[in-house]
Amino acid sequence: MPQYSAFRIFAEGLRGNTGWQPAWRKARPKPRYQVVIVGGGGHGLATAFYLAELHGIRDVAVVERGLVGQGNTGRNTTIVRSNYLLPENNRFYEHSLKLWEGLERSLGYNVMMSQRGVLNLFHNDAQKAAYTRRGNAMRLNGIDAELVDREGVRALCPIIDLDNGRYPVMGGLLQRRGGTAPHDAVAWGFAKAASDRGIDIIEHCEVTGLLVEGGAIRGVRTTRGEIAAAKVGLAVAGHTSTLTAMAGFDVPIETHLLQAFVSEGLKPLVDCVVTFGAGHFYISQSDKGGLVFGGGLDGYASYGQRGTLKEAEHVFATGCTMIPALKRLRALRSWAGVMDMTPDASPYVCRTPISGLYMTAGWSYGGFKATPASGWCHAWTIARDEPHALNAAFTLDRFREGRALDEKGAGPFPWLQ
Repeated sequence: MPQYSAFRIFAEGLRGNTGWQPAWRKARPKPRYQVVIVGGGGHGLATAFYLAELHGIRDVAVVERGLVGQGNTGRNTTIVRSNYLLPENNRFYEHSLKLWEGLERSLGYNVMMSQRGVLNLFHNDAQKAAYTRRGNAMRLNGIDAELVDREGVRALCPIIDLDNGRYPVMGGLLQRRGGTAPHDAVAWGFAKAASDRGIDIIEHCEVTGLLVEGGAIRGVRTTRGEIAAAKVGLAVAGHTSTLTAMAGFDVPIETHLLQAFVSEGLKPLVDCVVTFGAGHFYISQSDKGGLVFGGGLDGYASYGQRGTLKEAEHVFATGCTMIPALKRLRALRSWAGVMDMTPDASPYVCRTPISGLYMTAGWSYGGFKATPASGWCHAWTIARDEPHALNAAFTLDRFREGRALDEKGAGPFPWLQ
């Protein structure tokens, strides 16, 4: 596998980039592995990487029905943050952010993490009180958080219309360590690092069944044959309920769509990630100059990976309210991620009712930013057959036991989140 350095990039540029080799091996499935991870996105690849790196388990296959990173990993808005309220989410996402901060060194790959800051705007006294509470909860756990006033917002992002007619801006909650990371680089970095450690990454290998005997997993049935395994981990986002149905049990998950958009390229305009508290709109600027923005769920269950005009209109209208200059831009393309929404919008990283079957799922809006910690905790749970303290609360039975982690306080329905 190739090693990357400034000298190597310079040298390859001089010879027409003819010396590069594939970043990871295109493996063929073997009859048996110690562990099979279903899903070749960020969470599945991260699980495989940490199984090898931290637990010494290298007899692992990652099976993906398409190409690496072409599911939800390639359909998000690249935002990384840990500005949560509840202590369980607070600690988990801060662990993830710390992993992000050292990820390039861990993987030996430039994931282009940019800690440009995440600013959540508030528009009334109630929102200010809520963000003050959240900021205090963050600081009590050692997480950076700053409450900024109108002038602070103006200094961070001068193009925002603070006095817009719908929702005048009073201030915001700022996490300076938050930011963005290009999703392709993250997926490729984990794939390369996992492959370098002996993990088999098997693309175009769709799982069509789970082999269960006597209440325990025995392997997976795929379009490229059966693969036996003592342990199987699911990391398939919105398709989790499809896979668990193959094992004979249901999970509290609904699959919804979350649209995102990108504009034509511009000179630097938005220096940080900004969210508009009144209209569920968020925006940042990519390294290529395009403005990347999105909003809320479309509000109905679907696997379509395409959104609706109604939600697109809402996102554009809210964006133009916050930043009137957006009216002059063209949106180049849009897409939709397939979101696995839980009743409280908090995830599952846990064992399942089937012995030897594990899952990381239900990431709702938090999937991309959780990628390293999801893989880290999933790998721990698989290797030790027990959760780490960071994911001990993210179980399937928390609703039956009255331990819901409703970060928004929105109620017990996925579509409300």
